[in-house]
Parts: sequence; C-alpha cells; structure tokens
Amino acid sequence: MILPLLPSLLDYYDKEEGKGNSLYATLVYAVRSFQKLTGAPDRFASVLFGGALGSMYSFLQFLTSPIVGSLSDAYGRKPMLLICLLGIALSHALWSCASTFSMFVLARFIGGLSKANVSLSMAIVTDASGEKTRARGMALVGLAFSIGFIVGPMAGAWFAKTNDANFGLWGQRPALYALSLSLANIALVFLFLPETLSKDKRAPLSLSLSKAIEYVSPWHLLKFSAVENLSQHQNKVLSKLGLIYFIYLFIYSGLEFTITFLTHHTFAYTAMQQGKMFLVIGVIMAVLQGGAARRLGPRGAETAARLALALTPASFLCVALAACADPALLSPIAWLWAGLVLFAVSTAFAVSCMTSLAAAQAPEGARGAVLGALRSLGALARAAGPLLASAAYWCSGAAVTYSLGSIVLIIPAVMLFRLKS
Repeated sequence: MILPLLPSLLDYYDKEEGKGNSLYATLVYAVRSFQKLTGAPDRFASVLFGGALGSMYSFLQFLTSPIVGSLSDAYGRKPMLLICLLGIALSHALWSCASTFSMFVLARFIGGLSKANVSLSMAIVTDASGEKTRARGMALVGLAFSIGFIVGPMAGAWFAKTNDANFGLWGQRPALYALSLSLANIALVFLFLPETLSKDKRAPLSLSLSKAIEYVSPWHLLKFSAVENLSQHQNKVLSKLGLIYFIYLFIYSGLEFTITFLTHHTFAYTAMQQGKMFLVIGVIMAVLQGGAARRLGPRGAETAARLALALTPASFLCVALAACADPALLSPIAWLWAGLVLFAVSTAFAVSCMTSLAAAQAPEGARGAVLGALRSLGALARAAGPLLASAAYWCSGAAVTYSLGSIVLIIPAVMLFRLKS
C-alpha cells in the first residue's frame, strides 16, 4: 500500500523538514551525495531516497528472520506469528500519526523488525503439508503475495486520493486502513489458526553470544550454522541453495528497483503507466501461481525452479536491448515487454520453488530456523542489490547494467542445474 505513496510522503516531509538539522535533511544530504557521485538526474532523487528506505527495511528483516524462526522452533509458530503481527500493527499505528519524518522512519523500523511473519507463514505451510503438497503450499504463499501487490498499491493510491484536510498530506487514511487490516489479521490468527508444531516436535533453544553471531553473520547464514540437527547432506544442499538464492535475489532486486528509472527516463512512462506495468506483471504471476505452480509436486518444483532461473538471464538481456537506441529484430518497447513478461514468468516460480526445495531439506524441529535463514539471505540481497544496481545504472548506463546482470545470473542458474538434492 505504501509504494505509490512514497513520492508524496517524501514531498510532504521535504516541505516540513527539508531545511535545518532534521533527520530528513541529513538523509537528503546523503542521497544527494550519492546522486552526484553516480550522475543521477535531480528528478530521480526521490526514487533513490525511497530505495534507501527500502534497503533499511530489508536489512532489518535480515537481522530478525533467522532469530524469530529459531524461536518458533522452540516455542511454536503461533505465538511468534502473533508477536510479529502486533509489531506490524504498531508500525501502521505510528505511521498514521507520523507528523514528523523521524516518527515515520520509526514506524518503518518497527515494521521491518516484524517482517519475520513471512518466513513463519512459510514454516506453517510446510508443517501443514506433506512432501507431495509442499510445492503447492509455497505456490499459494506466492499467489497471496501477487494478489497483495496487485490490490495493495491500488488501495493505497485510492485511500490517499480520498484524503481531506483533516487527514493531512502524509497518508494517514491509508495508514489507518492498513492498521485495520493488521488488527483483523491478528484476530484471524488468534481465533482460527491452530498451532502447527506440536510440543513433542519442538527443539530446545540455547542462546549464547556465538549463537547470536551465527544468526546475523552472512557467512554463517550461508552455511546454515545456526540450524541444529542437520545431516551432512542436508547442510551441503542448503548451503549451495542459500548461495544460489542470494545471488539470484541480489541481481533480481537490482532490476526490480531500476526498471522504473528505465521506463521513465527512456520511455517517458508516467506514474500511471508504471502502475499499469506492475499490474500486468502481478496478474501474470498470479495466474501462473494460482494455476501451474500450485499443481507442482516435489520433482516438478525442482524442475520449475531450474527453468525459472534459466529464463531470468534472458529477461535481463531483453531489457538491456530495450535500453539500446536501435536494437536488432524488435523495437525497444517490444524488447522491454518481452523482458517484463519473461521476468514475470520466472518470478512466479523461482522464489516459491526454491523455498520448497529448502523446506524439503529441513527436519521438523528446524524448519523455522531454515526458512528464517533463507528469508534473511533474501532480505540481505534485497538491501544491497538496489544500491549497487542504481550506482551501476547511472555510472555505466542501462544497457551495460542489464547486460552484466544477465551474465551474472547465469551463475545461479548453472549452480541450480548441478545441485543434487
């Protein structure tokens, strides 16, 4: 819901706090320095600013996902999920009364810390499904995401449009609507969601300084060191899968973030046209996840993940051709949409199927920790990827950036084809 509101939110805080020694002014100075270093035009400063906030949000998920996942293995999924949902509700409540930028950042900070609910949801789906239905369950989680990304931005824009003078300019009405949904979510979980991890299957949790380091160290996360009761084979498969997942999302998130630069800078897309573009991508993903992806068995999920990662370099290459002034065979706009369609098709299967492969390697008492660690790696990739991609975009150009991205993405695709689960 907040995605289409970010430019207006930043404009509001710019008017209120753009001058002086506020937190907003400090962050604006940092973004302007980055902008001058990379050569990005002034009109993209707000996009870079939003990207910086998004990176902070993802980095906080990186810190909390493996810890909350391990706690859920010890104390159950439902209590930890309720704590995360309460944190998300609190973040929306703070956003609804964020008259200062500092309070808005605090709201986003609490929301980022609470986003381990996603990996917990995947652990619950894994608990409640068998080997044959696990891929279907993960596809349903992906389908929920796709529907959310179709409906959420539209709802946010609509509620912001209906603001009146009593609701200010910083999106109080969308925030209150998000808060109402969060409270309804808490009620649904509390009243109707059963605990999926019985007490006899829970793993005791031993916390220490070395254990805490394993939860937040990228090296230890890649090795799944904090996860107990893994066999040597399971650890080997998960370590390779974690690296594949990280590289894929690191480059993928860069394209996802910079595509708005390309469509606005090269194709003169308006905000409405960009919204329609993401709507088309979301619909394609929802159709595939609601149809083909949720019918996959364990071997089908593995095959789909490999094909998805094989398609992703091709999607980047198409977008690179779209960035050229006179590409071969097709017009730039045709190459752009070819790349976006391939991007949507590959995205529909990649993350959910790789998550299903990781869940298959996790013992019952360690699923929360495994999926939390995997989610944490993805969040770290999403925190760093947009920063590097935007720097490369403005320093080297769109064609070079996407061409290099397509080459790098061959690596995780080959690694997944060679992975033996």
